[in-house]
Amino acid sequence: MNAIRIPRKLIRVCKRFVNTEAKCQDRPQWIRPVGHQTEISIYNPITKCKVPLILKTENILKWYICGPTVYDSAHIGHATTYIKSDIIRRILSDYFNMDVLLVMGITDIDDKIIKRSFESEKDFETLSRHFETEFFADMNKLNISEPYLRCRVTDYIPQIIQFIERLIAKDDGYVASDGSVYFNTSKYNKYGKLSTPVFDTVDDQNFIGKKSALDFALWKAVKKNEPSWKSPWGYGRPGWHIECSAIASTVFGNSIDMHSGGIDLAFPHHENEEAQSCCYHSVDQWVNYWLHCGHLSLKGNAKMSKSLKNTISIQDYLENYSANHLRMLCLLSHYRNGIEFSDEVMQTAVSVTKKLDNFINDCDNYVVGNFKTGEIDENLLYTTLHNTRSTVYSALADDFDTSKAMHAIINLVGIGNKMLHQDNVISYSNNVSVVAAVSKYLSNTLSKFGISRSTKSTVENGQIKDIVDHFLNFRTVVRIRALEQNPKDTILLKECDNVRKCLSTCGITVKDQQNSTSWSWKQ
Repeated sequence: MNAIRIPRKLIRVCKRFVNTEAKCQDRPQWIRPVGHQTEISIYNPITKCKVPLILKTENILKWYICGPTVYDSAHIGHATTYIKSDIIRRILSDYFNMDVLLVMGITDIDDKIIKRSFESEKDFETLSRHFETEFFADMNKLNISEPYLRCRVTDYIPQIIQFIERLIAKDDGYVASDGSVYFNTSKYNKYGKLSTPVFDTVDDQNFIGKKSALDFALWKAVKKNEPSWKSPWGYGRPGWHIECSAIASTVFGNSIDMHSGGIDLAFPHHENEEAQSCCYHSVDQWVNYWLHCGHLSLKGNAKMSKSLKNTISIQDYLENYSANHLRMLCLLSHYRNGIEFSDEVMQTAVSVTKKLDNFINDCDNYVVGNFKTGEIDENLLYTTLHNTRSTVYSALADDFDTSKAMHAIINLVGIGNKMLHQDNVISYSNNVSVVAAVSKYLSNTLSKFGISRSTKSTVENGQIKDIVDHFLNFRTVVRIRALEQNPKDTILLKECDNVRKCLSTCGITVKDQQNSTSWSWKQ
């Protein structure tokens, strides 16, 4: 009987999962899901190691993400969390062909919103809708994909009340004397699954009727002039943690593939969500994979926070840098790592973005014959492209390691650039196909990461391209004639330089080689 041939890639994936799970055997808190195994491994904050990503339904990933509390404008610290999540979402959907159902909760009622409402003398709904609209406009400017569903807390009050009623009926919640309702952590023996509880981050211990400092509010009794809703325990409003549990349970039921947010949400928010949801659904594990993004901090490791008044608004950021630059900053770092923001760090992201864009433009100009220099080693470039594909694929499958993937891509660009810019070598475009293949691969991969290129329409691009081509052909003739004069015609050369500068202000980059000129759109 013939032996069954197993693909090498699958063998590598299986070995990685076997080795990973062996290291995790001493951490029994996480329950391996039953379902369809993917080629991806993902860091698990419960086991403190990487585990295989297994989906309950083949090729469908159910994902809940904690959205904004809409009482103020978002800053770039918030933005990097959503950019990192967007990159992972795009990798899952566009790179690994999964259907990602991303649901985002919008906290449109809480202490901060009420406080700002009183200060501004606006009702909480007007205030929260304003900042919600602004938030999604900012996300659009940063090329962050819309969630599949946006779910406002105030639209789910009946479901939240029903959720709390069930917890009380099961003795996992209790009503305090003032009409507030608390979760009884002493009844849940798995509390602390995600992180060791820290008392200075738990709910206010001075609330009337709490049995334990760790118990957290499911429902807050109404205070004077506050917005409130009627419940079986009196008028009040939801606690913070119950909101996400009720929304996600309404949409996804008793099991969620992935739940994400910033690292600061691991405790108490996500810990409390998991505890109350496991009790509500009578399951040992509600979320199969928790995903936490590292923070953006200012130089000196100071966390960017509205309370510290050290934030940079998205609008202010976009006056100096582009959406691509902030996304590149996130791509160059692992999503779980923190990033220290500074102009020096941003210049690295700007430089890499420009290098990649210039190389793709040079490749495209080489292919159409506008780039006359260079010596292409076809075998070396094809081999480098093949190795880059393999490295990028493995890196993304290994806990979405975009940092490793980007370094492989930068290495490919470095090798390609040396070939395209060989001094004093006239190219006759004998190796167009390999250059085109590299350009196509880079464009597709960066697009899958959410790096945008041109926002102009195809028709507009075509019309402008013809105009620029004709004009630059004329400029090239003038420039070559000026260079051939003895001595060189410095007046004409200066005018050619002025033309290049003027086109730059119009968003067009002109590059002069020996006896030819190429151009590209600025990014």
